[in-house]
Amino acid sequence: MKHYILKTLPVLFAGAFLASCKKDNNNMPTQPNTITIENVLDSKPLVESGTFKGTGTPPVILPGQSVSFTFSAAKNQRLTFATMYGWSNDLFFAPANPGIQLYNEEGTPISGDVSDQIKLWDNGTRVNQAPGKNVMHPGVAEASSKNIKEVTGTDDYGNTYLAASKLMKVTLTYNGNSMFTATIMNNSGGTVNETPFSPGVWAISYVAGGKQLLPQPVYSADMPTANGLTDIAEKGDNTTMSTYLSGITGIFTPLSPVLVVVYNGAENPFYKTGENDRGEGLKDLAQKGNADILAAALKSKAGVKSVYVLKDATNTVLLPKINGANGGKVSQLLNVAPGDRIAIATMYGFSNDWFFATTGNDIEATKKGDVSSSIALYDDGTAINQFPGAGITQFNLAGTPLEESKPIQLVPNPNAFTTLPAINNIIKVTLQ
Repeated sequence: MKHYILKTLPVLFAGAFLASCKKDNNNMPTQPNTITIENVLDSKPLVESGTFKGTGTPPVILPGQSVSFTFSAAKNQRLTFATMYGWSNDLFFAPANPGIQLYNEEGTPISGDVSDQIKLWDNGTRVNQAPGKNVMHPGVAEASSKNIKEVTGTDDYGNTYLAASKLMKVTLTYNGNSMFTATIMNNSGGTVNETPFSPGVWAISYVAGGKQLLPQPVYSADMPTANGLTDIAEKGDNTTMSTYLSGITGIFTPLSPVLVVVYNGAENPFYKTGENDRGEGLKDLAQKGNADILAAALKSKAGVKSVYVLKDATNTVLLPKINGANGGKVSQLLNVAPGDRIAIATMYGFSNDWFFATTGNDIEATKKGDVSSSIALYDDGTAINQFPGAGITQFNLAGTPLEESKPIQLVPNPNAFTTLPAINNIIKVTLQ
C-alpha cells in the first residue's frame, strides 16, 4: 500500500509521428537551438479521497442512520472505503479489493444496492471479545500482530457474525457526467450484531492502461495493517488514514506527443483564445493526443518553417514522475533565425480536451534557458469537461468525448473539479 508503480502503460494516444518541414526565411542566417519538453509532474496514484462521519456527538453512524458522499469515476475505477465495526475490538467494514465496481463491461454506470461487495475484516491487532456494547476498548493486544483477515461467519475466537451485507447497506446513485453518490446505511439494528459505524475514509485510484495505479489503498488482505488503519479499526479515528490518503491524492497525467512549430509571423498559426477550434486538427490533439493532423495542416501555412511531432522513445507519451523516477522527456534540434517564433502544444492526457500551449506571442526562437513561463493550459471547447482522470467520456480512459462548441479559453485553477499544480510543476520547456 505504501508504494505504487506503473509497470505497463500501452500507448494511450492516437498514432504519433515525427514530421518536419523546412522553408527558407529570406536567406536569413540560421543558428542551432535545441528545445526540450519534460513532464515534471510529481504524480499521485489516487484521483480522489475523502472522509465521512455521522452527524451526532460522537459522529458515529448509528443503526438506522446513513451517510453519503459524492465522487467522479471512469470505467475500471473502483470505490473503496473503511469504517469500524464500533462494538468490536478491531473489526472494520470495507469492500473486497480492488473496490466496488462502478461500471459494467459495456461502460454503463451501476446504480442500486451493491452491499454484496462489502466484507467484514479483522485488523489483527487486538484479541476479539464477543461483539456488543460491552466490548472493552482497546482490549488486549494480540501477542503478535496478525495479518488482516476476512471474517466469514466466525472469527479466530469463535465469535459469530452475520454477513456484512446484513449489517450495512451500500447503494450507488449515478448523477450523470461521471459523478456518483454512495450512501452507507447502518442496517444492523435489531440483529445479533447491532453496532454503530465509525467515521471512515474513502478513495478512488487512477487508472492507466486499464489498470488501477493503487488497487489497495486502504488495506491488503493477508498483509499487516498500515497507514493508520489500526486507528480506524480499534478507535474509530480516521485522522491518520485520512492524512495518508490525502498525501497520495492529486494529479496524474501523461502528456501526448508534442507538436513543435517554428514560424515567422505575427501570431500563433494554429489557435487563438476567444475563437473556436479551426477544424485543422487541434481538436484531435486536445481530445486524443494525436498531433498528426494538425502537423500536416501546418506544413502548408504561410510563415511556417518547421513542424515536428516529438514522442518519447520508450512510451510514445511523456509519463509523469512515478515513484521518484524522472518523467518523460523529448528534445529536438532546431535551426532558427532572428525573428522566428516557436509554438508548442501537447494534450493534458487525462482530460476531455485540455491542452498545454505557448501563450501570447509564443517563444522567441533564439532565446535560451527555461521558457516554461510561456506555457498555459487551455480548454479547446470541443468536448464536455469532466473530472480530469475520472471521466467516462475521456478518450484516454476508453471513452468517447461528448461534443460541444465553445471558444478556446484558459482552464481556470482551481477549476470546477480540482486544483492543479502550477503549470511549471507539470511541464518544463527549455531552449539551449
